[in-house]
Amino acid sequence: MASSVDVHVRICGQEIIKYDLEIKALVQDIRDCPGPQSSLRELNSEVKEKFNKLRLRIQDLEQMAREQDRETERQAIQAETESQRRQMMSNQTAWRKANLACKLAMDNMEKDELLHGGDNHSIRQRKATKESLVETSSDITESLMSISRMMAEQVKQSEDTIGTLATSSRTVQETNEEFKSMTGTIHLGRKLILKYNRRELTDKLLIFLALALFFATVLYILKKRLFPFI
Repeated sequence: MASSVDVHVRICGQEIIKYDLEIKALVQDIRDCPGPQSSLRELNSEVKEKFNKLRLRIQDLEQMAREQDRETERQAIQAETESQRRQMMSNQTAWRKANLACKLAMDNMEKDELLHGGDNHSIRQRKATKESLVETSSDITESLMSISRMMAEQVKQSEDTIGTLATSSRTVQETNEEFKSMTGTIHLGRKLILKYNRRELTDKLLIFLALALFFATVLYILKKRLFPFI
């Protein structure tokens, strides 16, 4: 049975995929948008909203990675987070290119209308739309820079984590060496104690034999002096 954490990770991943597909569809709509400005502005507004939701879900996935107890699961979710973040940057770039393509198409239409005597209202409307596209492109560029900074911070955090793990590994290795040394010392001490215990037993036996010999000698002397006829 999957744990609640696994379920949350899976749900978060599904939502990220959903927002990614919706953004791709909206970017294609922007690329094909003939105008007017209100339609293009509405499409770009929807894309911004989807990107904000996608960014939050990626941050949630990153937080879930930090909360994992097992290193393998943490690394797997972190790898998925990095992959989704790169995909988000790719979508940001595609969004910017779609707006530029739309601007180019409107430029060409404006040139055609000028050559064929188009009405001034239509030309002014397309000019306003191009200005809006320029502003949107600037916003997209800033968003890309923000994502790049976010990824740089994530790389820095990963480097710090690796450094911490390396330090912990060295500490564990040093502790293990100390433990081995201590084990050797304890083993040597145990040998010495056993040796001293055997030596103590031997000494007691020698003392007992010496006392027995002493008392036997005393008894022999007493017997000779007190009972010489025996």
